[in-house]
Amino acid sequence: MTEHSNAPVHPDVTGFFDAATNTISYVVKDPASQACAIIDSVMDIDYAAGRITYDHADTMIAFVEEHGLTLEWLIETHVHADHLSAAPYIQKKLGGKLGIGSKITVVQDTFGKVFNEGTEFQRDGSQFDRLFEDGDTYTIGTMTARVIHTPGHTPACMVHVIGDAAFVGDTLFMPDGGSARADFPGGDAATLYDSIQKVLALPGETRLFMCHDYGPNGRDIRWETTVAEEKAHNIHVGEGKTKEDFVKFRTERDATLAMPKLIIPSLQINMRGGELPPADEDGKRFLKVPLNGL
Repeated sequence: MTEHSNAPVHPDVTGFFDAATNTISYVVKDPASQACAIIDSVMDIDYAAGRITYDHADTMIAFVEEHGLTLEWLIETHVHADHLSAAPYIQKKLGGKLGIGSKITVVQDTFGKVFNEGTEFQRDGSQFDRLFEDGDTYTIGTMTARVIHTPGHTPACMVHVIGDAAFVGDTLFMPDGGSARADFPGGDAATLYDSIQKVLALPGETRLFMCHDYGPNGRDIRWETTVAEEKAHNIHVGEGKTKEDFVKFRTERDATLAMPKLIIPSLQINMRGGELPPADEDGKRFLKVPLNGL
């Protein structure tokens, strides 16, 4: 037993930035084995042309293969509204189980109605291999990962704590980026504030990994910070900002924000676990545009 045996596991984390959507996907490796997980993968879309490609996913697949890793999990921190998941594509290449928060069923019910999906669209989360409840654990090699339910941005948001690292999805941004919007169907600013407090209650040295970064004020893109830095400097919740102040600010700001440019394709695909809508009798697939529905 070493003098550091009681320290939390320090997973190897490699980030992959997608400039088209300002999304960061991660390969998280167990330092004691070749096991890994992929968190919040991206499928490329040229929306104007209606064309799907997989360059970003292929880069991650190549990384896993070149390092001789075994993919055990594909994790979605939530149903993203700004990029499409490549999880099924990666799963077909590398294996692994697909996991998301159990409240995906709430999201599926909400947006199944928005997109007028028929009865063939299952709203029970069966597109995923594992539906996580608050406090659930799973393993990546020798590491134990723990999930924290953090609703507010969406009902299904989960933070995944893996050793001394936590993957926060859209719950938090970098300290100078603040927090996620809370005005999507099922979102709530007060709930988001409470969820953020769960993250800030983690040990101060915990590494926090963002799902998005937009380089505020022209700075370089960054995606790693710590709980201590967020508590001290986050422009929306740091320095002890009150819930009342946060809710007022978040609500007023959200009222000024446009819908994400990829929200329509993203929701239709991500609520299906990253699968494309079913093909018609000619083998063609289509996305719907709900008029005045969002």
